[in-house]
Amino acid sequence: MAEVEEKDTVIIGAGPGGYVAAIRAAELGQKVTVIEKDKNVGGVCLNVGCVPSKALIQAGHRLRHAEHSELYGISTGNISLDFDKLQEWKDTSVIQRMTNGVKMLLKKHKVEVIYGEAFLDNNNQLRVMDPGPRQFMDNGGGHTIKFNNLILATGSRPIEIKGFKFGGRIIDSTGLLNIKELPKDLVIVGGGYIGTELAGAFADLGSHVTILEGSSQIIPNFERSMVSIVEKHLKQKNITIVTNAMAKNAQDNGDSVDVTYEVDGKSYSIKSDYVMVSVGRKPNTDNFGLEMTDVKLTDRGLVETDEQGRTSVKNIFAVGDITAGPALAHKAFFQAKTAAGAIAGKKTANDYLGVPSVCFNDPEMASVGITETEAKEQKLDIKVGKFPFAGNARAVSVDSTDGFVKLISDKKTGTILGGQVVGPNASDLISELSLAVNCQLNEEDIALTIHPHPTLGEPIQEAADILIGYPTHI
Repeated sequence: MAEVEEKDTVIIGAGPGGYVAAIRAAELGQKVTVIEKDKNVGGVCLNVGCVPSKALIQAGHRLRHAEHSELYGISTGNISLDFDKLQEWKDTSVIQRMTNGVKMLLKKHKVEVIYGEAFLDNNNQLRVMDPGPRQFMDNGGGHTIKFNNLILATGSRPIEIKGFKFGGRIIDSTGLLNIKELPKDLVIVGGGYIGTELAGAFADLGSHVTILEGSSQIIPNFERSMVSIVEKHLKQKNITIVTNAMAKNAQDNGDSVDVTYEVDGKSYSIKSDYVMVSVGRKPNTDNFGLEMTDVKLTDRGLVETDEQGRTSVKNIFAVGDITAGPALAHKAFFQAKTAAGAIAGKKTANDYLGVPSVCFNDPEMASVGITETEAKEQKLDIKVGKFPFAGNARAVSVDSTDGFVKLISDKKTGTILGGQVVGPNASDLISELSLAVNCQLNEEDIALTIHPHPTLGEPIQEAADILIGYPTHI
């Protein structure tokens, strides 16, 4: 019988939730072991998701600006793109640098990292197997570990839909980010965060992109007033957007792919170099023995947790994409710290009201707390302060005037209930509004906060001035 090794806190998965939980747990005095089945730490986000996608988005912006600088009196010669060099930069200077940084942090905090696949035997024991295919499982095989506490941070994977089996020229977001050639024509099934972000990036790099979205608008999680601005910019990049489109089938021809879809019962077909499917992600709660424990799942396959991330088993916690709420890395960061603190006996708790959502389109969109639409649906008595970037000197000077900042406050108390930003640097600006929502700041707190001039943050103060009834630049 294999020897059983006893561990204090074990974490399955070294993605955003896993490695942050490991570091915080180690800081709180726990002896931590992380089990990771892939060759690199950092998870989907760092290796094949949000970080490399932002690298390509940035490259696309630079290429587009280089090609269209006449407004500033700048004339350029022939602009060319070396796609191989771009991918090399993304892989080595961005991904490798960041994964090496995470490895260094884990080592610094004396976190043990075991590379292999974890399989649970019961509420207190698991085995670590070498990654890769196997024909059967032997209950006595693998490296057996008995743990005091366990944090599940196994993440999620792309959903594969009928008629679009991944392989060849039918790819998911990981496949598109690692593509070896720039497509002349690209079809994207799914117009959510991932689909529209990558559509904009590849359009800037030179591809003609068609988005097929099943609902009535792209990026349906954001308000229409915000999405319409992004939609205008996508169309300016020559991106074709088809809404209410039901993707039916993809035929890989070897050198191209034919995509069939329906709109209002009528069938259409389009040929492209590749088709990427990004219709959502599935939680990784299967295939590692969770059924051998008493951990309860929802009907969507998510792990049921309390406000500290504790599952139905008191010594097992869950964080990240396998829990309810948006599949966002920064949500996983927050949950990870909460779970690690709970194991250490801290009175930590997850509060999702202040978790911002960000879409890195052109322009960017970000939202936190309640929206105007949600407030009206809930029949809340609110005030709305909205200031356009067109009235901001900094936005004018960088030629990025589309968009606005919107603040939602309680009409009686003035408490900030939510905020939305669509426009330049929205992903950075939303942090101030997240602080306001988390700390339940008053509209006057923001109005009396001196914002430097000229900056893109000033519209936040301007929107607050509108809320208190003393607008300055509108």
